[in-house]
Amino acid sequence: MVTYRNIFWLNTLPFCLVIALTVYTKFFGSSVGALFFPPFAPSEPDIGLLTHTFQILCTVPPIVCAFTFALLKKIQPRNQRNRFILCSALLTGGFLLNEIFRIHIYLLRAGIPKLMTSFVYALVVLAYAFAFRKLLKSTPYSLLLTGMGLLFFAILIDSLHLTGDGLPSLLEGVPKLFSEINIVLYFWYACYFELVRSLNLQKTT
Repeated sequence: MVTYRNIFWLNTLPFCLVIALTVYTKFFGSSVGALFFPPFAPSEPDIGLLTHTFQILCTVPPIVCAFTFALLKKIQPRNQRNRFILCSALLTGGFLLNEIFRIHIYLLRAGIPKLMTSFVYALVVLAYAFAFRKLLKSTPYSLLLTGMGLLFFAILIDSLHLTGDGLPSLLEGVPKLFSEINIVLYFWYACYFELVRSLNLQKTT
């Protein structure tokens, strides 16, 4: 049951964030109005279509994992496997933030190479995989491996700075799109199986 206290804080905290951003842009940014600029609208509907599709797909894993974690906390609050779902939500949420707000581009402007940023992200993924290596084996991890492999292939192609009319974009964009399709499928099934397992455990106790 959603309480009035939760509703209050879920409205108050974003309001405070808006105020903080407004103050920041007033003194350090371009303009306050820039915070509410409409997103880029291309002249043709096909421009950036698959990129936007990729970004929409990126929103699925953190939402599914966060919702699953909230349910699992009610079903089996002391289950150690809940941390796996929580960390999955944080990991995929961080990737989503980077894709939407292009954090790596701002880091590049600050003098941090894109490959260095990718290396740090890779270390985070490896730490996640190492921490939950036993649990991952009980999930359809081949989907996750396929998705991560395609993603790193796309990053490699991007780092080569290939020239050409369309081919470099296809070599990077197609693997990247299908990497997220497989990652979405992985977390969808992993969360589904985890919920079913927890419900079955609750019935037997």
